[in-house]
Amino acid sequence: MIQPTLYADWREKAIYSAEGPQPQPLMADEKVKIIVAGLEPGQKIPAHPEAAAMYHILEGSGWMLVDDERLPITAGATVVMPAGTVRGMEADTRLAFLAVRIT
Repeated sequence: MIQPTLYADWREKAIYSAEGPQPQPLMADEKVKIIVAGLEPGQKIPAHPEAAAMYHILEGSGWMLVDDERLPITAGATVVMPAGTVRGMEADTRLAFLAVRIT
């Protein structure tokens, strides 16, 4: 059983790496996966289809690719997508996000 966990400051979990995104799991089970991840300016997550998900931008700015749309994102933005949506991300500045994937 997964125990409740307090993450008092997400910055302690986010990793920014020259090698690209290093998602850090906050919780995972057979139905839900929650991660925090950081991107350096210019880094991308290639567009790919995925399960239902929610992305919440914690800091920075960039673009969320959703199907054929390119949506501007900044700190505080939340994007919710149904299963099968093709999504990706591009960072203009150092960018951190929280993602919840639901299978």
